[in-house]
Amino acid sequence: LHATQWAMVIDTRKLQEPERLEAITRACHSAHNVPATPPPQDVKWIWHDSLDAAFTDDVDRFLPQDVLHRRFLLLCNHCAKPACTRVCPTGATFRRDDGIVVMDYHRCVGCRYCMAACPYGSRSFNFQEPQAYLAQTAPGYPPRTRGVVEKCNFCMERLAVGQMPLCVEASEGAIAFGDMNDPASPVRAALAENVALRRKPALGTLPCVYYIL
Repeated sequence: LHATQWAMVIDTRKLQEPERLEAITRACHSAHNVPATPPPQDVKWIWHDSLDAAFTDDVDRFLPQDVLHRRFLLLCNHCAKPACTRVCPTGATFRRDDGIVVMDYHRCVGCRYCMAACPYGSRSFNFQEPQAYLAQTAPGYPPRTRGVVEKCNFCMERLAVGQMPLCVEASEGAIAFGDMNDPASPVRAALAENVALRRKPALGTLPCVYYIL
């Protein structure tokens, strides 16, 4: 699969059951060997949180009650103008030509500048050896090591072999994924038919994950 700007549209109307949100998280974390570290550490690629946590701007307080009490899937926004890549001193995090913001774990020196720069809390640091918190190691994606940052990669390893991201598959139609620059893509179709929000758009990072309320 190829694109000039991969993007995602999450229809929150179709993802309100905690069981479905947890199933999506498990699918991602299991396949990518994301360690289940105990608090206060919290290594995560995708998670869910409240409206207030997801949208910290001045969101309408008079939204319908079901919207106010929804949980929202959160992940790296793969911004078109990412703040994280500008502060990395080694080039360990960079934006690909298809818009995916990726990590080179071998070049990461653990300075955590990218974590400070990311306004979405989408990056996690391995303070401990992550393999110690993996019940089993899944093939297909290498576990990380202590002292590096990790985050969602839009399942670039699956896109390379023609497969959709795991969260998209596990969502059973609630998440659209495609090329934002293709007028015929599923994401453009979803945005043309619905009003959608992005997280902290005023910061100018141009996030590429949209939420239909």
